[in-house]
Amino acid sequence: MCGRFTLRISHKRLAVLYGVIAVPELARRYNIAPTQRIAAVVETERSRVLKMFRWGLIPVWAKEPAIGAQLINARAETVAEKPAFRHAFKQRRCLICADGYYEWQKTGRGKEPWFIQLRGGIPFAFAGLWESWLPPDAGKPIETCTLLTTEPNELVRPLH
Repeated sequence: MCGRFTLRISHKRLAVLYGVIAVPELARRYNIAPTQRIAAVVETERSRVLKMFRWGLIPVWAKEPAIGAQLINARAETVAEKPAFRHAFKQRRCLICADGYYEWQKTGRGKEPWFIQLRGGIPFAFAGLWESWLPPDAGKPIETCTLLTTEPNELVRPLH
């Protein structure tokens, strides 16, 4: 499960890394939290684009946006079966840009945060799904996303 992550690289480096034509200038972020706007790469018919999504998927059938705060992660093993993610899984996939994330280890004093990154701090992407939700009052659509997660590997398992 990922509840916080970072994106500290420049927008120019993101453009080169993902083959994106235009990338808006992004501030370095050290503690990205659910419901905040996050950068993701989406494939269109013509090219790859970087879009900003609200983290926490709001399914198309949702009556209100609050459900998104509970849908920040989707288990890869069951995503195709879950009603909240099924539609996005079939049609709307993305790469969520990151260069580190946090795991919390339970200790006798509570939870201790650990920062996980690839060797050298190189950027990576989480697999993700996105959705465009139209509010009942027919206001402006809200584009949201979720991270795909799976069982932790042997390096992270002791923390998870």
